[in-house]
Amino acid sequence: MRKNFWRFLGVAIAIAMTIISCHSLPKPHQVTVKLSGWGGSPVEQKLLKQVLQDFEAKHPQIKVKYEVISDQYMDVIKTRLVGEAAPDVFYLDALEAPFLMSQNVLEPLNNYITPEFDLADFEPTLLNSFKYQNSIYGLPKDYSTLALFYNKKAFATAGLNTPPQNWAELRSYSKQLTGKLNRYGFGEMPELARQAYKIKAFGGQVIDSQDDATFASPQALQGLQLVIDQYRQDRSSAQKSDVGTNSGSEMFGQGKVAMVIEGNWAIPYLQETFPQLEFAIAQVPTINNKKGTMVFTVAYVMNKQSQNKAAAWELISYLTGKEGMQKWTGTGFALPTRKSVAENLGYDQDRLRSPLVAGVNYATPWQVGKHPAAIVNNFDNQFISALLGQQPLKQAMLQAQHEANQQIQSME
Repeated sequence: MRKNFWRFLGVAIAIAMTIISCHSLPKPHQVTVKLSGWGGSPVEQKLLKQVLQDFEAKHPQIKVKYEVISDQYMDVIKTRLVGEAAPDVFYLDALEAPFLMSQNVLEPLNNYITPEFDLADFEPTLLNSFKYQNSIYGLPKDYSTLALFYNKKAFATAGLNTPPQNWAELRSYSKQLTGKLNRYGFGEMPELARQAYKIKAFGGQVIDSQDDATFASPQALQGLQLVIDQYRQDRSSAQKSDVGTNSGSEMFGQGKVAMVIEGNWAIPYLQETFPQLEFAIAQVPTINNKKGTMVFTVAYVMNKQSQNKAAAWELISYLTGKEGMQKWTGTGFALPTRKSVAENLGYDQDRLRSPLVAGVNYATPWQVGKHPAAIVNNFDNQFISALLGQQPLKQAMLQAQHEANQQIQSME
């Protein structure tokens, strides 16, 4: 009996020592990578968390700490960069990229990129927005161009069978559609973010090679005058404030306008909020016989002060790699920046999204130099006053250009 007891005790001690030794074994070293972005829709946030979980499952040694910065995103990022407290990886909009790329606060990614990563698979227009002095500072995660959304019932009522091909046709259609099923034919968004391609249509530029404002040139005014004439002479277009809405998508969805130029983000919004609406999408009508649209994109960038650069690159390369990007853009709320992923998902053949995908080849990137606030705010303020008839267009743009350049000069 006693023999059995000692044997049992010995086995118990052996098991206990095994358990203790297992617990005391060193765990694999785990690195935490901090990722920051701005808040998107609940659907977008849920999807990103799923993609990050997939990344962690494939990279058990890396933990991602994801933070949403809801207000004053760029101000917060810039403050943290100065204080050496910025995240390892963060979103960077193309509009803000030129300034940050010039400040030596971002890690150049060239030395991390391998042939297997297949850099040539990215749309060149999008990748170029994050290049500075022969270095790549960001990899674009998704994008949207602008395209023409039109109400199919309104078109049928007006006897219109096909979307307008050029701006003269758009204005003609707009007149025919005004006052029928919709109050106005066309919904106009007067911000520079929606007007820059019209400035370029006649050979104008938003900024010159020194990053100074140059949107008061005769060529720029020629494109902008189209907007003024349609709004003030034809009275066939409306701003969102004219019809009591908050966005172009909303005034289109509510039937206040029959046509609007919007981005990919409008598709899920319209389908969910206005399920009865019958709409189609076409490429933006040509201006001066030239195709034109805008493209908006955001990249993942790495903080130059990051203490976890290898792990940060693993995260960036997964999120912008073929597998991660397919998961991120597979639901259709964002368009993939890789050509192969767009082809795999069939977006170049998609009834709604193919005009948006086609536009990336000729789009004007939403990027206006190192001092975007001075350029954008002065343009928007003065262009609205011209649209409302408070001053002639040329006077408004000369004033905007002068004030923007004074502000830029004071910052340099």
